[in-house]
Amino acid sequence: MNSPLHAENLESIVFDNRFVNELPGDPVKENRRHQVHGACYTRVRPAKVSSPKLLAYSAEVVKLMGLSHQTDISNNFAELFSGNRLLQNMDPYAMCYGGHQFGNWAGQLGDGRAINLGEIINARNEHWTLQLKGAGATPYSRSADGLAVLRSSIREFLCSEAMHHLGIPTTRALSLVSTGETVIRDMFYDGHPKEEPGAVVCRVSPSFIRFGNFEILTSRGETNLLQQLIDFTIRTDFPHLGKPSTATYLQWFSEICRTTAEMIIHWMRVGFVHGVMNTDNMSILGLTIDYGPYGWLENFDPNWTPNTTDSHGRRYCFKNQPHIGQWNLLQLANSIYPVINDTVPLQECLNIYTETFQKGWNEMMANKLGFNSFEPQTDNGLISELTDILQLVETDMTIFYRNLSRLNIHPDRKETTSILTPLLDAYYQPEQLTEEYKNRIGNWLQNYIHRSRQEGVSIKERCKRMNGVNPKYVLRNYIAQLAIDKAENGDPSMVSELLEVFRHPYDEQPENETFAEKRPEWARNRPGCSMLSCSS
Repeated sequence: MNSPLHAENLESIVFDNRFVNELPGDPVKENRRHQVHGACYTRVRPAKVSSPKLLAYSAEVVKLMGLSHQTDISNNFAELFSGNRLLQNMDPYAMCYGGHQFGNWAGQLGDGRAINLGEIINARNEHWTLQLKGAGATPYSRSADGLAVLRSSIREFLCSEAMHHLGIPTTRALSLVSTGETVIRDMFYDGHPKEEPGAVVCRVSPSFIRFGNFEILTSRGETNLLQQLIDFTIRTDFPHLGKPSTATYLQWFSEICRTTAEMIIHWMRVGFVHGVMNTDNMSILGLTIDYGPYGWLENFDPNWTPNTTDSHGRRYCFKNQPHIGQWNLLQLANSIYPVINDTVPLQECLNIYTETFQKGWNEMMANKLGFNSFEPQTDNGLISELTDILQLVETDMTIFYRNLSRLNIHPDRKETTSILTPLLDAYYQPEQLTEEYKNRIGNWLQNYIHRSRQEGVSIKERCKRMNGVNPKYVLRNYIAQLAIDKAENGDPSMVSELLEVFRHPYDEQPENETFAEKRPEWARNRPGCSMLSCSS
């Protein structure tokens, strides 16, 4: 194994490249669309672009890579992370995988616009894969061009880092580079294509292996390669499980079930909706991956999906995410069955998902409400009633939970209006607050106050606890769109400004209050602010 990375310049980066060194690759050398059999990847080089320019970078990920601050702002950085230049020992490749899309088997998918530059080891002996998104066509691009536009690249870059700082398992983003070229996209697939500025994001993850990497092999009956990939994954990403064996495979699948449940609990905690929970968008490490038409609940509507493609069936809406996580794990179980040949232990592993999610959900909701622990006799009813109440009028989820920490749980009197005061900022249309509604939420607040008093913690401690799990700042679609508008007009400064804001999502940041405000009326139905598509 090569020495750990501790680079002061880009040329010092040492690549390990274990995925291509230990697994079989595509024998076809040309970069052309084709079905790839008996291989886990295809070697492919990024397309060159005319005028790469570094628009933004994450200083924390730069440090994670072992690079110096002087390195990250050099001209070489934009050349490298646009795909124009390759370092010595880089061995770029695109992965082969399949997937279920909207519940239907889609066959071979693969990295259609993502190219892995290679894998490095940093000074802490951590393994990281560098991946360019939008760096050109691969054999898996089908009829697409493999490129990405600035608007989707900004969203991916910002959200990757924002999710990390929210405490949610995620891939990271190193850099955002504009290409100086235009890309034609039909944003809503409605017959109105237009030219948009192109960009490339460098994504970073310990591994980009997905459920679909295993599914494609099983679908083709390539059982020997399936076992080889599973053994590789366990050796490299799950070494704590020990030597690969049938028992180890089950421990491995159990861990995937557990970490997937924990990830989705985090999504539900902050109101995040992924939008495209296809099996090819599910990480075996329990990381949030592939930021396309995502969004945060603003008006608390459990049926909301940010994805226009999903607007009819709402398969991937907010409330369905826990169920879809389980469904996707079932597909993974089906794909690894040939190396286990027993459904009973696989079902027991799937049960771990259900148990982990239910226990984690209860604990998470108790934390959001400021309780020491979940008490089923009182808290089941409180949570159920609150979920119903939040849907009665247009209520901003993030602001409601954040401001709930300001509620006086030792009121001198029981007037509903005064109790409601800290929550008024959360309502989009205050005229919806009828007397019937005020009475109902007033009753809930009285029960909540009674329950909160039983915790025996100070007002200050209660507020600190709740503000530690209920963020003040989330990447609302309209905020991302404002940054996109400026960047498309030649000013990318807001991207870096937002990156800094979302590094501290639980802090008050008085100077940044504008980014904590609920969605303005102009953004209610504007493209990019309400619904999005998979177009990027």
